[in-house]
Amino acid sequence: MRGHLDLGLAALAMVLLPVGAAADTLSFKLLPRYSYATFKTDAPLETVVGHTADTGLQGELSVDPARPQAAKGVVRVDMSVVRTGIDKRDADMRSKSYLDTEIEANRWVTFQVTGVETSGPLEPGKGVPAKIRGLLTVKQKPVERTADGTVTYIKLSPEQVEAQKRFGFTSDNIKVRTRLGTTFTDHDMHVPQLLILKLSNDIAIETDLTFITP
Repeated sequence: MRGHLDLGLAALAMVLLPVGAAADTLSFKLLPRYSYATFKTDAPLETVVGHTADTGLQGELSVDPARPQAAKGVVRVDMSVVRTGIDKRDADMRSKSYLDTEIEANRWVTFQVTGVETSGPLEPGKGVPAKIRGLLTVKQKPVERTADGTVTYIKLSPEQVEAQKRFGFTSDNIKVRTRLGTTFTDHDMHVPQLLILKLSNDIAIETDLTFITP
């Protein structure tokens, strides 16, 4: 009788445990040297592509590979170092008429993750399609957006960690590739009529981000 009682109490304790207590949530930070972001506008007369990598990116991520739907995180892109290949155009992009990056709060484009939809848990070495919901903030104007992407969880053995640590990799790594769209007008910016054939209102954003455990 005593044994059955002990088992019953143990089962009750498991039921009453907070949901997060059994979770194995890992904290990740962005590995800038293996990450990049691009911004693209495709107008009738010109396609403009802005690119940044390395020190132009920051990010953190918290995720339980068994329950990726509960992941949280943020990615920040320093627009003051984004390059399009033409210095004058880069200067115009950062000017008061557009991003006004002299103001610190305007300097960073951020994506705050609020939810993730996947078909199941993250399995080491397998890319999992995902829809990543969040708040995209450009020039202090946040809008809700959902990014289409692929999440790959990469777990290294101790021998692999030893071989890869000089590159910055650790035992637990996550690669996140995403695509999402927004517009200048959604963030209270407008394309001048003079540039309407050279600069599209639509902005396509792509990222390829590598996260590691600290």
